Amino acid sequence: MNKAITTLCWALLAACLVPPSPAAAELGDYGFWDTLGNLVNPPGADNPVTADQRQGDYPLLANPPGFNDGFSPGKYYAWQTIDLAPETGAVCGNGSPYKFFVNRVPNSSNTILYFEGGGACWDYESCTGQTGIRGARNPNGIPDDYMSLMNPSASIVSPFVVRLHPWSRVKTQNWNMVYVPYCTGDIYSGDRVAVYEDPDGEAEPLVWHHNGLRNSRAVIAWLKDNLQRPGQMLATGCSAGGIGSFTNYFPSRQDLAPTRGYLINDSGPAFSAPVDADPEQYPSVLLQNLIRQVWGLDQPDGPLDFLQAQLPGLDTDDLGSLYPALSSALPEDRMGHTHFWRDLNYSSYSYERFYPEIENAPDQATKEALLHEYWGKDTRRLRDTLAGLDNFGYYLPMFRDVNESHCTSIIEFANADIQEQGLELDDFIASVLDGSGAVMQASETDTQADYNKPFNLLYWTLDQLL
Repeated sequence: MNKAITTLCWALLAACLVPPSPAAAELGDYGFWDTLGNLVNPPGADNPVTADQRQGDYPLLANPPGFNDGFSPGKYYAWQTIDLAPETGAVCGNGSPYKFFVNRVPNSSNTILYFEGGGACWDYESCTGQTGIRGARNPNGIPDDYMSLMNPSASIVSPFVVRLHPWSRVKTQNWNMVYVPYCTGDIYSGDRVAVYEDPDGEAEPLVWHHNGLRNSRAVIAWLKDNLQRPGQMLATGCSAGGIGSFTNYFPSRQDLAPTRGYLINDSGPAFSAPVDADPEQYPSVLLQNLIRQVWGLDQPDGPLDFLQAQLPGLDTDDLGSLYPALSSALPEDRMGHTHFWRDLNYSSYSYERFYPEIENAPDQATKEALLHEYWGKDTRRLRDTLAGLDNFGYYLPMFRDVNESHCTSIIEFANADIQEQGLELDDFIASVLDGSGAVMQASETDTQADYNKPFNLLYWTLDQLL
């Protein structure tokens, strides 16, 4: 009895510290008495993995009986580390155990899946994280205290997953939060154990697990077996997390079975690039053809075949076809894509190591001009594709002076604006999460207004830390 009273008191105290719920209850919210009951008797799974779902090429596999995953069902409003056993198929790139993080609330079943960003890797240099080579996040695995304030690039990365964000408000701050960390270098989509040789011949070969798809499947399996079915679900993330939320959206949505589903891909475009395309017309084709092989995307019964089996509209020879395929398969869902026209981060991954004229440019200004040119070509084609999809909008501002103008939704939602149309990123997010009719489609053409903004000390400081 004393334990139950203590739990109730702590939960009520925590509830006072989180953002207030909307004035009108939303789909997925519990009433007052149900919430009070959940504080004492946390709700369990009501949509567990079925026997059939535990079969197939990419099954939903649970931790074995007796395995301690670290989850405390009644621990609300705090990040909990969830350990996954090797039997689930989950593992980081270096072979260490995979884990993810849950921050639960008692008053709603609504859930955000936030896929962490952090680059990509496809050879010895990038997967080992050598200095000077753009690589992937967490090459040494995921520590247990990853979501502590000592690691702000995760714990306060975006207003989507910061309950008491000082400047930006969004309804997911009142939801269950699932933070899916990134440690495989394959945008959550690969399924191949690669062996990368040291080009200098001085170190042992690197054995690397491009295991992103199986990690994502293991997270979904755990959520189904431990939490309630969401009334509303948002999948999002930036950069590698943006495209990870995008490529995993359909299977995650089908398995978690929310009543209402949303997707916001921030700065992780899957540009159209048919496998036999001319690089002059489709600049991303060289990167995409490489990762198809090194990450195992194209292998028989591999990740692309798995996705196409559920989405017949997907053309596995053109990754950009996933946008209209999702739009057609999920006509009631509201989805959106956003990135900056002047992004110099994702564009560098996409082109720099594949085009000698960029990699060997005589100066930084020439390199940036070429990156913008190739990125603009790919972006215009994506914008034109999305323009024909009512339920898949786009929001393409020009520039923000932080993180190489990469990721519109990190740090805060401010300054990712389209000034010529009087739009803020908040307007686009609201169109996806709360709007009706066609999802907003907006693109900035003014190339100077964002550059003319005053110096931002916060952004400068964060850039120095990064």
